[in-house]
Amino acid sequence: MRIALFATCIVDAMYPEVARDTVTVLERLGHEVVFPERQACCGQMHVNSGDFAGAVPVVEGHVRAFEDGPDWDVICAPSGSCAASAGHQQPMIARRAGDDDLASRAEDLAGRTYELSQLLTDVLGITDAGAQLGSYFPHAVTYHPSCHGMRILRLGDRQLDLLSTVQDIDLRDLAQADQCCGFGGTFSMKNAEVSTAMLADKAENIVMTGASLCTGGDASCLMHIGGGLSRTGARSQRGEVGTVHLARILASTREKPLLPPRSEPLLSGGSLR
Repeated sequence: MRIALFATCIVDAMYPEVARDTVTVLERLGHEVVFPERQACCGQMHVNSGDFAGAVPVVEGHVRAFEDGPDWDVICAPSGSCAASAGHQQPMIARRAGDDDLASRAEDLAGRTYELSQLLTDVLGITDAGAQLGSYFPHAVTYHPSCHGMRILRLGDRQLDLLSTVQDIDLRDLAQADQCCGFGGTFSMKNAEVSTAMLADKAENIVMTGASLCTGGDASCLMHIGGGLSRTGARSQRGEVGTVHLARILASTREKPLLPPRSEPLLSGGSLR
């Protein structure tokens, strides 16, 4: 199968290692990964800010990038929020602008766009990350399910099920896991005090698990959580607490393990060696 990588803005600009590890996982299964080079923003930021008119050319650019790029069978995004934007927001924006042709093309792309865990489980038949991917991560980890994944993509336990089958992982339950971390894209800037309060609750629950890492499928949420943990100097019995993207854990193997730094806090969705 030929899989087009939809890297997303934050991953591309700030956490390229998440994109690389997504490619590693898919190629490990024998699939060819291609990268449409004209891809850019999906328009989620514009829509969430109410700039529907400004979102139209962004949606057009996204659709054209994947239409005009190399041939592919499905699109994979290591981000629930961006995959949800492609499926939920883009056709709506095009129809609102009166462009039925663009809406139809956006719907076609959306029907073949998958978040990483969705693609692995629903399309590629992965049920055991340790046995089928060789995933190995002998660290204490807790899991935050991002809002878009839960409420728009309805991922359910797909990410958690994959994590639970990683070899030697110590997976800890997170209290109030379904509560928002407070990021919400531009919400965290427009409502900074509310966002900070929500983040404080999330960080406290993460620390209470005793895990050294919080994982999830959205680099944006993990960036927010990681920043909060860093600023508060959060520590578990195992030392500094930080974040790591699901793709990085799935890509880690006994032969090429992903190692947490020993002396620095983990600040982002992908800051492991």
